[in-house]
Amino acid sequence: MIGIIQYGAGNIFSLTAALDRLGIAYGMIEKESDFGQYDRYIIPGVGHAGAAMLKLESTGLVPTIRQLTKPVLGICVGMQLITAFSEEGNADLLNIIPVKTLRFKEAESLKVPHTGWNQVHPKETEDLFKNIAADAYFYFVHSYFIEYNNLYTLASTQYGVRFSAAIRKDNFFGVQFHPEKSGTAGETLLKNFANL
Repeated sequence: MIGIIQYGAGNIFSLTAALDRLGIAYGMIEKESDFGQYDRYIIPGVGHAGAAMLKLESTGLVPTIRQLTKPVLGICVGMQLITAFSEEGNADLLNIIPVKTLRFKEAESLKVPHTGWNQVHPKETEDLFKNIAADAYFYFVHSYFIEYNNLYTLASTQYGVRFSAAIRKDNFFGVQFHPEKSGTAGETLLKNFANL
């Protein structure tokens, strides 16, 4: 059973629709006592990382999130929140994974935000990408990216620079793309997370 952390900055509808299609049970976490009901957690998020962090802090859930030992998946801005710092709002974030979230540089050939389908290249041994083609396409919408770091990067994508499409430290995972909008590959990833 997955607990979705509710803090007012999430893309809840598309995520819950995907979980419903897959028959994956879920519920909402709005207060500290809700965490005990679930064995996995998702931090969703769309929009501005700095503003999302302020909303998350206002819930009082941050100390509990930092201490979670069961699998946690951050999606899009939810992934950025588990990093140390974002250039978006010059914001200090949860600092669970010690990497930075940086802004794409505008260029003639590269529109920002990075929007649409792009190939994701996972590390071969990663369970989150089990039964997903090595160069599968996933759906992205973001202006900020997480720097590539061999210690924490699970999968990479190229858009002007090579960046982390997925990261991991211990039980904390993050994906920059939207698995709930990424067709079969995204649904497989959500199933993999539900079975970790």
